[in-house]
Amino acid sequence: MWGVQGCAAACASRGLHQHTRGVPQPAELGAGAQLASAAAVCVAGAASAPRAGLFQVARKLLGQRMFEGLMKMTFYGHFVAGEDQESIRPLIRHNKAFGVGFILDYGVEEDLSPEEAERKDMESCTSEAERDGSGANKREKQYQVHPAFGDRRDGVISARTYFYANEAKCDNYMENLLQCIEASGGASDGGFSAIKLTALGRPQFLLQFSDMLTRWRQFFHQMAAEQGQAGRAAVDRKLEVAVLQESIEKMGIASRAEIEGWFTPETLGVSGTVDLLDWNSLMDSRTQLSRHLVAPNVQTGQLEPLLPWLTEEEEQQMKRMLQRMDILAKKAKEAGVRLMIDAEQSYFQPAISRLTLEMQRRFNVDKPFIFNTFQCYLKDAYDNVTMDMELARREGWCFGAKLVRGAYMDQERARAVEIGYEDPINPTYEATNAMYHRCLNYVLEELKRSTRAEVMVASHNEDTVHFTLCRMKELGLHPADGQVCFGQLLGMCDQISFPLGELVVLGGSVVAGHTMYVPYGPVTEVLPYLSRRALENSSIMKGAQRERQLLWQELCRRLRTGNLFHRPA
Repeated sequence: MWGVQGCAAACASRGLHQHTRGVPQPAELGAGAQLASAAAVCVAGAASAPRAGLFQVARKLLGQRMFEGLMKMTFYGHFVAGEDQESIRPLIRHNKAFGVGFILDYGVEEDLSPEEAERKDMESCTSEAERDGSGANKREKQYQVHPAFGDRRDGVISARTYFYANEAKCDNYMENLLQCIEASGGASDGGFSAIKLTALGRPQFLLQFSDMLTRWRQFFHQMAAEQGQAGRAAVDRKLEVAVLQESIEKMGIASRAEIEGWFTPETLGVSGTVDLLDWNSLMDSRTQLSRHLVAPNVQTGQLEPLLPWLTEEEEQQMKRMLQRMDILAKKAKEAGVRLMIDAEQSYFQPAISRLTLEMQRRFNVDKPFIFNTFQCYLKDAYDNVTMDMELARREGWCFGAKLVRGAYMDQERARAVEIGYEDPINPTYEATNAMYHRCLNYVLEELKRSTRAEVMVASHNEDTVHFTLCRMKELGLHPADGQVCFGQLLGMCDQISFPLGELVVLGGSVVAGHTMYVPYGPVTEVLPYLSRRALENSSIMKGAQRERQLLWQELCRRLRTGNLFHRPA
């Protein structure tokens, strides 16, 4: 049963605020914290212009101790859970009582100048051969570095950014993540931890691998077009093996006998066709094709090797990145914590998604432990979601996904124009909304068929939450089943978060159908995070304005009725 409140939340047109009466708001933390929380939300709007400079000036004027005390009472206390593993436990326990889970994230960031950030990015995204001139940069334009976009924080408000310094820094970040995973496991069952792969190693490899994956995929689509399949969805395109073998032989890539050895019933089945998933599997090291991996250069039309040449040191650095991922995944599974792999810029994302997929194959055997993130502002988002879900279905592992709109839109558009490649972003906000709902609907329908798949709807958009709840009801997906959960940032849109949590507080047991993205860390070391929260995008700030209105309405109602404190049933 959804219950009266659940049905109201699911079906009220654009109206989750109708569900907030008697439901915990940020003011729920106590009488003093009520005012502090309301003040912090108000400060969020006022502080949206000065950025981190405001914090730095305040720290100098007040002194470190008073500054930290003020931050904990207001801004820091609203957007950050605490300084360490122990201090975050009260908030996690409190939210859990209302059906709200968490994605724990160690929010410490390096405070670099734009010049330092650009220098680090240019050095870490360029291979040794490219730097010393012994090897030309043959990557596609999208996967080449550019000094104008070396500071990857520029134009990005709602996402953390890491810059490679050395392997020791990556190891240190991994240790922090291991502690974060341990804290997630100790605080509650079924928690999440979030990681960014650019913090685990040299981003040069993500660029090179993304370039290789994209060119290999373009090669498939080029041959599909030659076989008259250009108008089909990516998941439906199939190449006739006999025609494909003839085309490859004409290119001079390998002998006919070698080519026939690649396309066997053992590797591709007996259908006589190759789809994009089969095509991608040919890159697997288990096949003999890897030494022949070539694809046409879009600019020259010449066949070029796909696998980049690496020095011995670069190869070791790449292996250490993969080892760090493996250590984190094993620790997460051991602790019963689900690992959320954050999405990043489109020029890193093909590699991030492929590496995440490899972890899912290994660890998502019985249930989803590894979650990939799909950015629905990308034009190819639907293809990415459908292809990964089809692969999970075909290979028998558990699909786990987080759907987001995306955090890098302005930067992505400017970069595409400056460097000269097709804009990867949907043309309008409405197109992105349509893409989000299309991807979400596809996943929800799959969840109806498979109880082993899970999705997180990460959105502050009330229309999207309303759409999700209505589709869940139509498909018979109950929040308490745990297949669908919602995610928002701590301190943002609590008028959505807590009503969603209440939907799954059933019979005295709590199932986290809603999660909050919960950052933690020392006050001074999360200032970059806090400055971004103050500059959050306009749609979130509109939500904060609405939250302020709802906070005061709820406080006035409680004062009128004498019911100052709300407790979960």
